Amino acid sequence: MTQANLKAKKVRNAGKLVTSGGPVSRFFYAISPDKFYKTFEDKIEFGSIEIIFPNGKKRLIRGGAPGPHSVIQIHRWRALQRLLVGGTVGFARSFIEGDWTSPELVAFIEVISRNHSTLNWNIRGARWIKWLNRLKHRLQTNTRKGSRKNIQFHYDLGNDFYAPWLDKSMTYSSAIFDTGDNSLEAAQRRKYRKLLHLLNAQPGEHLLEIGCGWGGFAETAASEFGMQVTGITLSREQLKYAKKRIQTAGLAKAVTLKYQDYRDIKEQYDHVVSIEMFEAVGEEYWGTYFSKIYDVLKPGGRAALQIITIDDALFNDYRKDVDFIQTYIFPGGMLASKSVLKNEVAKAGLVWGKAKNYGHDYAKTLKEWRKRFEAVYENGRLPEGFDETFKKIWTYYLAYCEGGFRGGSIDVIQLQLKKT
Repeated sequence: MTQANLKAKKVRNAGKLVTSGGPVSRFFYAISPDKFYKTFEDKIEFGSIEIIFPNGKKRLIRGGAPGPHSVIQIHRWRALQRLLVGGTVGFARSFIEGDWTSPELVAFIEVISRNHSTLNWNIRGARWIKWLNRLKHRLQTNTRKGSRKNIQFHYDLGNDFYAPWLDKSMTYSSAIFDTGDNSLEAAQRRKYRKLLHLLNAQPGEHLLEIGCGWGGFAETAASEFGMQVTGITLSREQLKYAKKRIQTAGLAKAVTLKYQDYRDIKEQYDHVVSIEMFEAVGEEYWGTYFSKIYDVLKPGGRAALQIITIDDALFNDYRKDVDFIQTYIFPGGMLASKSVLKNEVAKAGLVWGKAKNYGHDYAKTLKEWRKRFEAVYENGRLPEGFDETFKKIWTYYLAYCEGGFRGGSIDVIQLQLKKT
């Protein structure tokens, strides 16, 4: 079995549930439709959902406020069982296995996102399933060893997997678009420059990038702003690519890239940048992360961070459960809300500066990624081993995130911090 086969298999197996079919599904056949309908009935305030059941019956649930219209086609009764027993993770697994489909998956997830506060308690699933998922999540804590394992699960799927559908800059974080039509690559470069402007970056200053990815930001900071850059990562696949990229660009004297945990940094820097790495830190280490930024910044230094956040109103419920992303995509991951971030920043002694949200830009980025990913898959340009099941997982992942950003349950923020 090739490395690609093994990596894809890990993803496919990540969220398998003990709930399947057989007698249990036949029992649910009798009670599921009405119970499933009641899960959503009177809980939809924004938009609408049309449900088509396996027997051809249709139910329309419409909220009183405007919002997207969505349709879901239930092909097997097992889908309802998995929602009621396995919650949203079980329902995602059911999509992956073909139990239900939607002609516009993003619209369905956006409706769920917009109505999350009223739906939340109705689609959590059985307590024992929640307990098992929570236990598994706790075992994926981001110790030094755990962080390496969790990062490798996602980012070391291989450069040959990511390269065909990311833009030429090999950037895997939200772009920032302007009002005109422009390419994804141009929007990614704009994102880099906005972060550097938050630093008031000057030629010759030394910048630390925590989570340097494939080297796109480091290349921009060195080539366009004349900075010295040290980048660290826990992905050997990304590090290999980034080092070659920097060498090819003739920036080897300006950029140093290392395989290193952020907790092991000893030197001080003029500035720190971290782009969508915080999501992989884990709640237990949020304080450690911001304290480390404080420690490595020189007096008067600045940090520019790009972080995905969850709505403050949803945070307490979110942290008690394990969602699709934590199960299939980012083991050990955890989102913070904006108020939680402010509290952690203050505890570390840092000063919260300029901040701006770009959730709609992330939705647009994800839409572009999904279109590219599906085209690449259909054209057979992914490495062997990334099969139809894997494709469904990633299609759901990209749609799940896009719908969340469109619905407002999650957002992304560019944030300036200062050390006085």
